[in-house]
Amino acid sequence: MMNFKLISSSLVALCVFFMAPASAAVKIGMVTTLTTKAGYLGEDIRDGFNLAIEQGGGKLGGIEVELMVEDDGRKPGKGREIAERYIKSDKVKIMTGIVFSNVAMAVVPKVVKDDVFYISPNAGPSALAGKRCHQNYFNAAWQNDNLHEVMGKYVSDAGFKSAYILAPNYPAGKDALAGFKRFYTGNIAGEVYTKLGQSDYAAELANLRAAKPDAVFFFLPGGMGINFLKQYAQAGLNDSIPVFGPAFSFDARLLKAVGDAAVGVINGSQWNHDLDNPANQTFVAAFQQKYGRMPTLYASQGYDTANLIGSALQATGGKPENMTAFRAALQKAEFDSVRGNFRFGNNHHPVQDIYVREVVKDASGIYNKTVQKVFTNHADAYAAECKL
Repeated sequence: MMNFKLISSSLVALCVFFMAPASAAVKIGMVTTLTTKAGYLGEDIRDGFNLAIEQGGGKLGGIEVELMVEDDGRKPGKGREIAERYIKSDKVKIMTGIVFSNVAMAVVPKVVKDDVFYISPNAGPSALAGKRCHQNYFNAAWQNDNLHEVMGKYVSDAGFKSAYILAPNYPAGKDALAGFKRFYTGNIAGEVYTKLGQSDYAAELANLRAAKPDAVFFFLPGGMGINFLKQYAQAGLNDSIPVFGPAFSFDARLLKAVGDAAVGVINGSQWNHDLDNPANQTFVAAFQQKYGRMPTLYASQGYDTANLIGSALQATGGKPENMTAFRAALQKAEFDSVRGNFRFGNNHHPVQDIYVREVVKDASGIYNKTVQKVFTNHADAYAAECKL
């Protein structure tokens, strides 16, 4: 005769099993720029991040996640408001997404002090890489100076004796020109800081022409770069003074808008669509299939950031609240980066290879072609100031 108590206990256990709520998804708060002329930068970060989630079947590292995305409008105050709401109302323990360094400086220091992890897919201001580094802050892209440093070395090695340099007047712009000058050994014919979001460069181009430099280096991301390159070509300057820049001013979407004015320009990057490694080949093909366009470096950084977070979620069983373990897992960076070589330095910024690319044109269109690797396992200049 069957034991009635045993049957009852089994039924109760079975009911509890089926009635128990599913584990809550890990919330990830993304603050990024989706409007203004720079809005496509945030779109690409978001789209690259979402692609990684989709490839995981709604999960990162086997853990279900909920990505919340809001537009900061490139405004530091708005970014801070969104971050505070994510932390207080949504109880997020992981944040990401910021494009611009002035927004990052307004948001990140308070976020990490509130025991929330911030993993940057783009902005990497020098202040957060050096003395103001923090154990809860990681940058999965680069430190701001890096892609400008490689161009400083390239332009110097190529024999250009004088360079006219310009960038927007905000933290990333100042880091950009500092990075270029760190490796450029020639004469600086002019150093100009423009207004963030500026669209008319007539005055700057007139001064540039008068300075008669051997080369021009500029950092103007998004719509700023589109306007500058078009006006540079319209002024006939590209026929006499070669222009150089970082990948931020020569991404795939910007090239489509600029057209022939960008052909032949050399630019520095830690990533390109033609890097020959399995993770990158998978990413580029999947991104093109899903979104119908070539990914930019912003998309690649969003994708890598998602997979980095996934590696830490997997290692901790989806528990970012276990901060010591989650932090250690992030530091290990055990994921397949689309860049190939990737590891973190002591200040939680990448140590990675950096290349120069050339904008070329053929029957398939205008795109960047990797020319050569300039830096191998390159670390940033501020790591020694970080006490982690």
